Amino acid sequence: MRNSKINTRRLFVLFLFLGICLGQPAHPPNAPAQQDKPYVLLISLDGFRYDYAERDHATNLLALGHGGVTAKALIPSFPTTTFPNHYTIVTGLYPAHHGIVDNSFWDPARQAEFKISNSAATTDGSWWGGTPLWVLAEQQGMRAASFFWPGSDADIQHTRPTYFYKYDAKIPNERRVAQVIEWLKLPKPERPHFITLYFSDVDHEGHTFGPDSPQTRDAVRAVDAVLGKLFGEVRALGVPLDIFVVSDHGMAAVTGDVDISKLADLNGVETTPNSTDFKFYSSDPKRIDRLYAELHGRDPRIEVYRRSQIPERLHYSDNQRIGDLVALATEPVVLHLASRPGQTQPKGMHGYDVARMPEMRGIFFAAGPDLKAGLTVEEFQNIHIYPLIAHILGLTVPSGIDGQFSVLAPILR
Repeated sequence: MRNSKINTRRLFVLFLFLGICLGQPAHPPNAPAQQDKPYVLLISLDGFRYDYAERDHATNLLALGHGGVTAKALIPSFPTTTFPNHYTIVTGLYPAHHGIVDNSFWDPARQAEFKISNSAATTDGSWWGGTPLWVLAEQQGMRAASFFWPGSDADIQHTRPTYFYKYDAKIPNERRVAQVIEWLKLPKPERPHFITLYFSDVDHEGHTFGPDSPQTRDAVRAVDAVLGKLFGEVRALGVPLDIFVVSDHGMAAVTGDVDISKLADLNGVETTPNSTDFKFYSSDPKRIDRLYAELHGRDPRIEVYRRSQIPERLHYSDNQRIGDLVALATEPVVLHLASRPGQTQPKGMHGYDVARMPEMRGIFFAAGPDLKAGLTVEEFQNIHIYPLIAHILGLTVPSGIDGQFSVLAPILR
């Protein structure tokens, strides 16, 4: 029986390995000049609001910050949704500049729609602009790995991480942690220097039950326990690893909903609905003008903008994918078209303007040999993480990014 269990475990690991590597071109080992560079682990806790750690006594996360750097909050880019902000963190570009402008959108040039539920789109690298950190590392002779991160399983610039998984929410958190430890145990030529790791539990419970629910508090503590196990195993390895724990956005309690289809005639325009914004596209300017006139001022819980008139502070007008017209929720309401029978409304939501709803702010905790200890910094925008990590890894950053190294340089030893 014991041998049977061992063989089953070996087969499971083999299938996982094949799932990572099948279909990938061979990656060269770390270049000799890269093998003694630092190691960075970037962890995302999806939907982890800026105040959850203190509120719910996330002791392992707080201890990481006490031994390193804690930001009072991390300011997400607009819209405060999952795909745009994860990709902003690893490219240093606002969503309008890297092209993933929302979780779903229409591309007038391609005449095609991007949806996070459509793997054919999410794994197609031609949708993704910029140079994410794993591509930057691989291009400069340094291996990278990803246990989930939006874009990490796409062939961006014909490059994927040496090791990666296609997204599967059913893979338990403990298995994700174990794989990271296995990667860090590899010999230096094979060991990835940049690793991403992703957990969705807190976001899921926040949507389903609301940010102040017992279920969300339990999820905070559960993921903190997983992090505690990871931190302990990393310490035992002795690998000089800088650990960053961030979130893509926070969460607000939903107070109501708005049915956009009841406010205007949407015939003759392409529409991509997101829960906190609606994008409208048309090649006919007169049709957009009529729709603007119908929607403007109809409901105090939304504001309608032509793309060129979106407030400059949102950095959200330089891309046709954003739409010719955008309706934005200004209160914590859910936007939708005519409801389907039996459809349940989420009790928590994100995607709103941080200036209107501070609950959208996320977290930043970091510690490691390249970072100062016992430091608390003011809140900052998530575009600035990219140049900092690239600097730690000794990578040359492409020109034209929005993030600035000088913002976070003071946290380095």
